[in-house]
Amino acid sequence: MNAAHRNRVRVFAPATVANLGPGFDILGLALLQPGDTVTATLTAGRGVTIKAIHGGDGSLPLEAEANTAGVAALRTLARAGIDVGIELEIEKALPVGSGLGGSAASAAAAAYAVNLLVGSPLRKTELVGPCIDAEGAVAGRHADNVAPALLGGLILVRSIDPLDLIRLPVPEGLTIAVVTPNFRLETRAAREALPREVPIQHMVRNAANVAALTCACFSGDLALLSRCLEDHVVTPARAKLIPGCNAVIAAALSAGALGSSISGSGPSIFALCRSERSAGDAARAMEAAFRSAGLESTCSVSPADCPGAREL
Repeated sequence: MNAAHRNRVRVFAPATVANLGPGFDILGLALLQPGDTVTATLTAGRGVTIKAIHGGDGSLPLEAEANTAGVAALRTLARAGIDVGIELEIEKALPVGSGLGGSAASAAAAAYAVNLLVGSPLRKTELVGPCIDAEGAVAGRHADNVAPALLGGLILVRSIDPLDLIRLPVPEGLTIAVVTPNFRLETRAAREALPREVPIQHMVRNAANVAALTCACFSGDLALLSRCLEDHVVTPARAKLIPGCNAVIAAALSAGALGSSISGSGPSIFALCRSERSAGDAARAMEAAFRSAGLESTCSVSPADCPGAREL
């Protein structure tokens, strides 16, 4: 059946790991799972309403203009120039405040669902703008989560005004382990912890690491990749907010990970690894380190090259 003739679609968008060490606000990578699911239904009225939110912690608003899924849906309709009524139902599998791009996943799923529902007038890349607007409503204008949540893979955000996204190749076999402690860290608090001024030598080292990371992706040089995941600006500031953070990163490295750092604003911590087996070892080591810091945690292991938003 043609998408234009359907009155309901259901879309999944994955969790994402942003920053990847030195790439603050410019690097993001899609996971296989978990993720958020949005069901969009055509209604007789106009505008966007949110029928229900399942999961989460009960703190997310049902008002469309205050919810990233709602904002993304509204902006998608506006960009497409289509005036219809749409009802959203959101299934949150991502914890709020986990550093896994939960608000971006909801936005990406909603934008993609709405676009499908009205006949796909926009390309997937054209949905990134509406999702950036949605993120701006709750966590600041950035695309390092929404771009991979929509497009999949590893994305470098060179600019958001104008939008300029670069897909980086993912070295063969590269796998990512992510461990999420039972601890909520508000994105706003994580942003406020950032230094207002950065020493020039730290800026230079981070710029060199991002450049080297890009080279490692194109060359498939995992030894180089392991040397350039270090962050001298954001991670030291945020590590103080996450119990056991430095010990968890050290545990991942001791278990054989290529590199490890905070996922997005935290408290989740990721480890890039050579293989699925190595990622499993790193995940168990990170879980044990969090346990030693008094926190239980959950883990996921994904290929480092996963699809983005997709219809279910």
